[in-house]
Formats: sequence, C-alpha cells, structure tokens
Amino acid sequence: MAHIWEGVWPAVTTKFNADFSIDRAWTGKNIDAQIDAGVDGIIVCGSLGEASTLSLDDKLDVLDIAVESARGRVPVLLTIAENSTLDACRQAEAGARRGASGYMVLPGLRYLSDRRETLQHFRSVASATTLPLMIYNNPLAYGVDMTPDMFAEIADQKNVVAIKESCGDVRRVTELINAVGDRFAILCGVDNLAMEAILMGAHGWVAGLVCAFPRDTVAIYKLLKAGRLEEARAIYRWFAPLLALDVSSKLVQNIKLAETIVGLGTEPVRPPRLPLVGDERKAVEALIRRSLETRPTLPAL
Repeated sequence: MAHIWEGVWPAVTTKFNADFSIDRAWTGKNIDAQIDAGVDGIIVCGSLGEASTLSLDDKLDVLDIAVESARGRVPVLLTIAENSTLDACRQAEAGARRGASGYMVLPGLRYLSDRRETLQHFRSVASATTLPLMIYNNPLAYGVDMTPDMFAEIADQKNVVAIKESCGDVRRVTELINAVGDRFAILCGVDNLAMEAILMGAHGWVAGLVCAFPRDTVAIYKLLKAGRLEEARAIYRWFAPLLALDVSSKLVQNIKLAETIVGLGTEPVRPPRLPLVGDERKAVEALIRRSLETRPTLPAL
C-alpha cells in the first residue's frame, strides 16, 4: 500500500505571548520555516504543543494559524487528546470545519482504558469524521498500549491510516509489520529512535527537535531513503544529544529554548510548566550551543 503519511512531520510547539495568549505570529513563522525546510506535514496541539493547557477554542485557533501558514503546501493534522470520547468526537467534527487534513488521536486521558474500551474510543472518533486518523501510541506517557494485535483488529476501520509509535522499543516496528503488513503507515514518535525505526521499516518520523533543527531532521530522513547511510549516520550521531532533549518531562521547555536560541521561536510556556532556570537551564543551553558549534554541513540532497 502506498502511504501519503510518510517523511518528517513536526509536532510543532504552540507559541505564547508573555500573558499566555497564543502568539499567532511566532507560531506561524515556525510552521513556515518547517515547510520551507522540506517537511511532509504539520501536527499541531500535541504533547509538545501543550495540548493539556489548551481549550478547544485555543486548539481551533492554532489549527487556523497552521492551515493559513501551510497554504495547502502540506497536510495539517490536529491532535485529539481529550479526557472523554464524546469531547474527542466533537473536536473531530469541529476540526473538519476548520480545514484539518486529518487527526492524530490519543486514547482517552486520565482513565486507563482496557483493550475493549481503547478500541471503542478510537472507533468512535474515526466514525465521527471522514478524515484520516493517525493513532498515537505512547504507553510510557499515557499508560495505554495499543498493541500490534489491536491494530490488526481495528484494520477494518478504513480511515485509521497511520500509527505514531512511541512505546520506546524499536522492535515494535517489526512486530507491527508482522501483524498488519503495510496496512498502516508507521511513524516513529521518539526522536532518538527515529533512524533505527526507519531502517526497520517505519515510513516516517513525528519529530520534536525538528522544531529548532528542521533542515537537519529532513536531511537525515532523505539520506536514509536514498540509501546514503553513512552520511545519515554522521548527522544522526551529532544530533543524538539534542534528540535526547525530546525524551524528557521538560521536552516542551527544552525545545522552546532551542527554538529561541536558533531564532525559530520564543520561550513562554503555560503553567504549570515554567521556563528552565538555574543549573538545569545552563546545562541545556550549553548542550544546544555546543551542538551549534559542531553542526555538520549538510550534504546536497
């Protein structure tokens, strides 16, 4: 099966003003920079987009910004991360009216659903829209594991077309392919497992540090697809310490600091998150600046 959901998909941050309102200009500037760098799609209002602090109106505003910035150049996915299935379905209906190309969908939050409940949640959201869905599987963060046999069971839901796999074990890519073949596009959702996952057959990368380093991220993917493994490996090894900033409870603050340093964003976050301070900030900033000093020259693609 040919998949259109391939390549590099930034899970973009939501930029805020000092009063915590949405900074429309900076949110749009970063999305435009991602697209100029050659990404294949944009995902808004995910974990990195601070979904837990956004109202439905906020999410639709961010979607509007992304759709306007994309100008049809790439698809824009709205993340659905709600406590209740009913609210998730309502968001799917609202997003379709505001120009979403599709959705990245989490299991219902807070309550840890069992197998039957998890499958019913995803089927309900899929049935609330004709748009395509990517199921986001992250048992480490959200406590619910959408296993390969569960994907085999939901394969009859035609508009469930992709998987963002973030279980933290690269072996899951092979397990998924063995269970469902090429039924779904598989995208790695863990920055510092992305090269390994793509080499094992993943179709793409839902990326975080791409928000600050879009061209480097796209270069790794394109080199891998071209079979230029040594060149991809060299960039990936340089990138690895930065990619580890995505695998952290402070991923939002880490990546927003990186965006600010490279000129692609601003630092404000919505409480309860607070910007990095003290030794923690010094360590992350030193890593980012050291990486910039040793940044490799990207090869022609």
